[in-house]
Amino acid sequence: MKKIGLFAALCFSIFIYGCAPLIIGGAVGALGGYAVSKDTVQGETDRSYESLWNAAFTVSRIRGEIKYEDKMKGYIEAEAESSRVYIRLVRITSSTTRLRVSARKYHFPNMNLAQDIFVKIMEQAK
Repeated sequence: MKKIGLFAALCFSIFIYGCAPLIIGGAVGALGGYAVSKDTVQGETDRSYESLWNAAFTVSRIRGEIKYEDKMKGYIEAEAESSRVYIRLVRITSSTTRLRVSARKYHFPNMNLAQDIFVKIMEQAK
């Protein structure tokens, strides 16, 4: 009975506060990725902006079709697996870059695709 009450409380808190915080497990946890919304994975890394951009461009091209890209703004918009994928790179400091990947399929969040692309970019940028 206690387990059911605890589970109900957890479900209720997720309902009240929105999506539960999610740390992407396994290999990604080591990469420092975390969910910031229902469709977005974000993480900061010490990999260079150039390395991340090249990896993001390559992964986007392999996974689907690039619709728009702007290297100076750090933005890629692509279509992959019937989803729109938005990749954003932001220089935080001279040695730190933030990678943010969002994916939506028919206007609904596609967290699995966002996580997968995030991981592939971080692995490619090594």
